Amino acid sequence: MKKYLIAVDGLDASGKKTQTELLAKAFGERNVPYRCISFPTYDKDFSAGVNMYLSGRFGDDPAAVNPYAASSFYAADRYCSYMLDWKKDYDAGKVIIANRYTSANAVHQLSKLPEEKCGEFLDWLNDYEFAKMGIPRPDAVIYLCLPPELSVKLLNKRCEDTGAEKDIHEKNFSHLKNSYRAALYSSEKLGWIKIDCSDGEEIRTVESINKEIIERIKEKLPDIGL
Repeated sequence: MKKYLIAVDGLDASGKKTQTELLAKAFGERNVPYRCISFPTYDKDFSAGVNMYLSGRFGDDPAAVNPYAASSFYAADRYCSYMLDWKKDYDAGKVIIANRYTSANAVHQLSKLPEEKCGEFLDWLNDYEFAKMGIPRPDAVIYLCLPPELSVKLLNKRCEDTGAEKDIHEKNFSHLKNSYRAALYSSEKLGWIKIDCSDGEEIRTVESINKEIIERIKEKLPDIGL
């Protein structure tokens, strides 16, 4: 039985949740069994380390925790979630659609390293999560590309509208800029499906982004049922 896992990733406020839901809707309309998951799990004890890190328990600067330690917090969350929650659905053949995945470490944690260390980190990350921990490797990663200036603008509006507080990543514009560069590097090196969500100044419509995502997935995974 062929198993599929699709990850949707991008900077904060890039539309990950919206596009994950629209992708799920597309599978549902075609009667393709699916399961949506999201990381970090936040409300479960799987993500205790992540919650301490993002709330600033180790320091308000993301760089206070080195990228290997921070990546391990997120990897542990994914491992626990996989083993105790969605492994049965994955093994049963449901398409798994993940709002963030290992790719998030390749964005936010890689950003802490100098360029000459980036390749080494990605090699370690992929070996650590997929080979040593044994969580599934995604068949496609959708990277929603949004310049950090637009990401911050949308993030501020979301916080104003909802009253949500920013975590240590969201508060730090320097971190977001470095994460943007890290994402472009990772996308190129790892073969992610890069979706430009703006023309540099204006955000594309949700519908046009969704249409491109579906077309690109069909090209990469023609047997997935879309």
